[in-house]
Amino acid sequence: MYLILLGPPGVGKGTQAQFLIDDLKAVQLSTGEVLRAAIANGTDLGKKAKTFMDAGDLVPDEVILGMIHDKLEELEGKAVIFDGFPRTEAQAAGLDVELEKMGKAVDNAVALTIDDEVVVDRLSARRVHPGSGRVYNLLFSPPKNEGVDDKTGEALVHRDDDQPDVIRHRLEVYHESTAPVAGFYKKQGKLLEVDGDGTVEDVRGRVKAALKDLG
Repeated sequence: MYLILLGPPGVGKGTQAQFLIDDLKAVQLSTGEVLRAAIANGTDLGKKAKTFMDAGDLVPDEVILGMIHDKLEELEGKAVIFDGFPRTEAQAAGLDVELEKMGKAVDNAVALTIDDEVVVDRLSARRVHPGSGRVYNLLFSPPKNEGVDDKTGEALVHRDDDQPDVIRHRLEVYHESTAPVAGFYKKQGKLLEVDGDGTVEDVRGRVKAALKDLG
């Protein structure tokens, strides 16, 4: 099975991806990890990617897709969940081409949906302890004492990227570039839309039910 997991920042994709890995006995394929491995191993595509990165440029889609193709051949026979990819319709189309070369195809794209303002509320409620990286959420997992870390008593920080205006900008970027990927898979009849609001277990149950219904 080749599965795409889509959704805006703050919807809980990372958490649900871990559940799917366990439930499907799948491998998580992260483009960042694939890129780092190719560079570290000194592959031809890794060297090519490094020239773009050293120049401060984005690595072109064709280079990323080539790396993903090589990794998919390595993982053939295993269920794969794509993490943070594809981010654009062009990348989605390119992934189809790479899979077709292997006689494979994306099975489904699971899109976790949620209202933007719910995301803003969730993310803007995060507080971080700089020294350890411990994360609290004023809505779900607040510190025992307001404003301070449970273990050290040191002050918690409200990060710049967790400010409401910044979150809304990130959501705008998502809707402009990444959300159309859902439309790409909808046209193919492969999109499964799942309500991403609620508890982690609620959403997990909905995702499992959506995938089970296919069988």
